[in-house]
Amino acid sequence: MKNVSILGCGWLGKPLAISMLDKGYLVKGSSTSNTNYKEFKALDIEPYVIDISATKDFDSFLSSEILIITITSKDIGAFKHLIEQIERSSVQKVIFISSTSVYPMSNTIVSEETETIKSPLSEIENLFRKNSYFKTTIIRFAGLFGPGRHPGTWFKNNVKIPQPKGYVNLIHQEDCIKIIQKVITENYWNHTLNACSNHHPTREDFYTNARNKINAESPVFEEKTDVKYKIISSQKLQKVLHYQFIHDNLMEV
Repeated sequence: MKNVSILGCGWLGKPLAISMLDKGYLVKGSSTSNTNYKEFKALDIEPYVIDISATKDFDSFLSSEILIITITSKDIGAFKHLIEQIERSSVQKVIFISSTSVYPMSNTIVSEETETIKSPLSEIENLFRKNSYFKTTIIRFAGLFGPGRHPGTWFKNNVKIPQPKGYVNLIHQEDCIKIIQKVITENYWNHTLNACSNHHPTREDFYTNARNKINAESPVFEEKTDVKYKIISSQKLQKVLHYQFIHDNLMEV
């Protein structure tokens, strides 16, 4: 039976942990406080309290073959320390969850070959990408939606939504989990992948529809002539992992 450690069992990490348990993995999961300890135990997730900016010893948590990192920290120094800990652990493979925010607003379709902006996140990506002690696949997720995260609630009433003529880049939680599992089952390591629905409605159409779906007030949009956007391509992911998106029509949100 394989062991997997999930660093950050929150909105994405906890349902991911449950799905890995269902597939027969022994799962170690972390949060930054012990408030989830009893819940994790009840779910058969081996619980750990880890804050990478403060925790010094990761030995027990990292006694797994696979490490999945879903935390949002941008603390470069903390990640350098974590990587040192991974190097001396039994971890052989890492999935680092990144974000398509590393791409500039270029008013074009962007792929994994597109140059990223200089940022803490892109620097952390490179720390993993250049490390030869273990294999890493970086998954750049677009905006996340799903249970507890309905786009119709993202903007308060009368708050003007910017860039109405720009385009939406989103991915559902269920697709995120299936893609992570696909990387593991397909043994697809030392690569970078974009993960985003193929559907890119305008922000005006999307958020108007999303608000209507929850019977909320119609959204208000900024009136600007300059349009800034990017359209995330996931063609590589679909080709190499033979993946079909479950939630590929964003107007059905």
